Amino acid sequence: MHPFREGIAEKFKQFKPTSWAVDNRTAIYIITILISLYGFTKFNTLPREQFPDIVVPTISVSTVYFGTSPKDMENLVTRPIEKQLKGISGAKIKKIQSTSQQDFSLIIVEFDTDVKTEIAKQKVKDAIDKAQTDLPTDLTQQPNVKEFDFSEMPIMYVNVSGEFDGMTLKKFADKMQDHFEELTEISRADIVGAPEREIQINVDPFKMQAAKLSFTDIANAINYENKDISGGLLEVGEMKRTIRIKGQFASVLDLQNIVVKNLQAAPVYLKDIARIIDTVKETESYSRLDGKNVVTLNIIKRSGENLINAADKINAIVAEMKEKKELPSNLKIVITGDQSIKTKTSFNELVNTIVIGFILVLLVLMFFMGVTNAFFVALSVPLSVFVAFLFLPLGDYIVGTHITLNFIVLFALLFGLGIIVDDAIVVIENTHRIYNNGKVRITRAAKVAAGEVFIPVLAGTLTTLAPFFPLLLWKGIIGKFMIYL
Repeated sequence: MHPFREGIAEKFKQFKPTSWAVDNRTAIYIITILISLYGFTKFNTLPREQFPDIVVPTISVSTVYFGTSPKDMENLVTRPIEKQLKGISGAKIKKIQSTSQQDFSLIIVEFDTDVKTEIAKQKVKDAIDKAQTDLPTDLTQQPNVKEFDFSEMPIMYVNVSGEFDGMTLKKFADKMQDHFEELTEISRADIVGAPEREIQINVDPFKMQAAKLSFTDIANAINYENKDISGGLLEVGEMKRTIRIKGQFASVLDLQNIVVKNLQAAPVYLKDIARIIDTVKETESYSRLDGKNVVTLNIIKRSGENLINAADKINAIVAEMKEKKELPSNLKIVITGDQSIKTKTSFNELVNTIVIGFILVLLVLMFFMGVTNAFFVALSVPLSVFVAFLFLPLGDYIVGTHITLNFIVLFALLFGLGIIVDDAIVVIENTHRIYNNGKVRITRAAKVAAGEVFIPVLAGTLTTLAPFFPLLLWKGIIGKFMIYL
């Protein structure tokens, strides 16, 4: 027997998974194809976002107390609430920031990122309950506890403009809002910069006094008249019909003819004591584009949904509504701040990088390992990416957060492409060394080569991964981002 073959026989080491793979090449080919198909499917179906969905437990407490100066708001409302908030136990508070102004108090409580938002919100509510005894009893609005959610940031803005008045533009925006909010990917569409209709009833106090009326009498009269009332069922032969008395106002003229009171058998109409004006509310929000006033719909995506799909469906709805003449052709609709554009660019760059990386690795290795070996080594680039997509959905159980395809995840994938071919090169080179020196069968050489370098390859891989594990323990907002890396 050849002396080298004797040495091989004596020192035969093997890594059993590799040996099994060598003996069952057909099964490995099938498994590889299945992994690739499954990974490609996950790549197309995983939610895509520009940035990770980071949850920072931040709670706001807002209180309204009309007719109160900023100084009194601070002493009567803000400080008693702050006192109880500082005494919260069992949840680490990072920062408390308060603002007291005319008629309004706002307190923002930021908790440590390890605290769950639901627990933080409940802790704040409990503190507010304890502070009730120290707060004024005639508050205009009781303290309102609300959580901040970064996923509530709009993914795009749909701006509506044209040669129409504000109320007409709002009608078109309302139509679009109904269609947008029907999408499962969309949480809501907020309308900004649109005028709101307001019916003003300007009462003449002297006429009201002469008619011996109060504001309560006027309010009750309007409330009782502005109703649709059910009149029961009416049997007509074998059929039963529902009777409904329509009383809701359709125009300002209906308001004018309300009988507020009968004074000595003479009816007192609302128009006799008040001037009724059909107008719009005082503007509270503004929206401008290219220096002109517009009506804007802020599109809020539902957390965990696909950003690109949501944006594509919004654009499709706008085009469909124009095509079906639901919107006039001279209505100008401009979409701004579309976050899906950057996200699409990132994904296209990822695909291009994988393809270019495969080609460059193939070309470089061809000069040193030959075409066949270079091809199989380069094949580890797309295969490793597909394997990564295979494990991304397990992020809920591994790191306790829902993994989406976002900027940080894509960066991590690109970062890892440069180091995944090293192990394949080492194993293949060792296989050829044993095969050429000992003239043993190539299958046996592959088993021996894998067995010899298994420990060094494992150690090298763990050494590469080791610096990244502490990132899982990083605190704060930056730590939340690093978990995705």
